[in-house]
Amino acid sequence: MNTKGWRQAGKGGAALLLWLLLYGANPHVSAWLAHDALGLARGSATGEAVNFFFYDTVKILLLLAIMVYGVAFARAGLQTERIREKLAGAKRGLGYLFGAVFGAVTPFCSCSSIPLFVGFTTARIPLGITMSFLIASPMINEIAVVLLGGLLGWPFAAAYVAVGLLAGILGGAIMDAVGAERWLQPLAAPHGGLTELRPIRALTLPSRITLEGRHRFALHETRSIFRKVAPWVVIGVGLGALLHGFVPEEWVVRHLGAGQWWTVPLAVIAGVPLYANVTGIVPILESLLLKGVPAGTALAFCMGTVAVSLPELLMLRQVMRWRLLALFVGVLAVFCTLVGWLFNAVFPVMGGRL
Repeated sequence: MNTKGWRQAGKGGAALLLWLLLYGANPHVSAWLAHDALGLARGSATGEAVNFFFYDTVKILLLLAIMVYGVAFARAGLQTERIREKLAGAKRGLGYLFGAVFGAVTPFCSCSSIPLFVGFTTARIPLGITMSFLIASPMINEIAVVLLGGLLGWPFAAAYVAVGLLAGILGGAIMDAVGAERWLQPLAAPHGGLTELRPIRALTLPSRITLEGRHRFALHETRSIFRKVAPWVVIGVGLGALLHGFVPEEWVVRHLGAGQWWTVPLAVIAGVPLYANVTGIVPILESLLLKGVPAGTALAFCMGTVAVSLPELLMLRQVMRWRLLALFVGVLAVFCTLVGWLFNAVFPVMGGRL
């Protein structure tokens, strides 16, 4: 490697170190801003909402920047047409499985999954496979699986993982079956999303691609997408913070503990406006079960909360047209409802415990 190459590597290493420091300090700085600088009490609705807003806004913006850059940098050196042709071939079902499994092993909430989803779509990966990732990623998390196993039993945890993967696979298959790719916004459309990048692509991606060219292409794409999506991240997380801090858990228990069939779809509808990751929802799931909410109803509420949320929909609106957004929500709502009814039959609650 020549001197210029070492200099570029040093800058890249310094940028990555800075990113890691910012990401690691974010929880502490957010808590300090909310509770010490602003003087909001810990545990209060306002204090928790403001802390949530600071923390999640910075977290998602940091993830957006590094993931879009990383995907664009890798994409610049790949023969994306060949990859796309293979993924679109006869083994598409395997692609859904890979997408869902990849989503399961990435520790992202619904909003944090969007940057990678955008990167996949702009890289021209088939929409069904990217949707498999987007659906499974917020539902399944290795930490949450361990918590579920320890708190509610390993059969419950295994069943939850299975339905999460199945949701991703079936959701991706449905999206491809109806040709949902035509409802992507130009930002993420397989062909339209590349139009505005064509000048820099011709400038920085010659026949022999250099690291400098890949960096310039990735930086341009990151800036372009970041400018369009970042304002909606702030708006979406702000809405999620208000709901997170001011919607009481007691309301959920009071309205969902009766056990009638209609409480399951009601639980899904109640969960959609809220916003939490799957790790944070596990204690709430346990609390609902211990207070007498049927297992399937409680799970439907939690799946609705982690799989789809208003902040997520506000951000997805920037890459999806209304038809695709409605289909996405509808598929998840139907699936969560069916899973809730199934779990109510298989895992009945007796005396507030499984």
